[in-house]
Amino acid sequence: MISLSKREFLEMPVEEFIIPAEKVAHVQLGNNVEHALLVLTKSGYSAIPVLDAQFHFCGLISARMIMDSILGLERIEYEKLEDTCVDDVMDEQIATLNVHETFKRALDLVINHAFLCVVDDDHHFVGIMTRRVILKQLKKYVYQS
Repeated sequence: MISLSKREFLEMPVEEFIIPAEKVAHVQLGNNVEHALLVLTKSGYSAIPVLDAQFHFCGLISARMIMDSILGLERIEYEKLEDTCVDDVMDEQIATLNVHETFKRALDLVINHAFLCVVDDDHHFVGIMTRRVILKQLKKYVYQS
């Protein structure tokens, strides 16, 4: 059985573990939150990336954020869904992972996130790295050691 050293394992590039952008549901700046809610519901994801027209990563949006934006004092204001922009609701303070970073960096970041958005040097969205993938690799490493 081939065994990786701890250093080799932690220094592995994340590139090979990324789910490519083409396979990831997303919305774009300017979309209304009704569209985002539909994408979230259809995809089954808890949150999805928000991209600009050039596919730069801008933030994340979730159903919770959308619901918070339409909650009034006495009722849910569904009419706001069509008029509210993704830009106004999304979270822009999201930790990202650069495509050239290591597994160690991914492991550090994934503690607080179900998935990490991966970007290139120009901040174009490359894809996501899920907690599931990271845990599978960690399990493989632990059982090989």
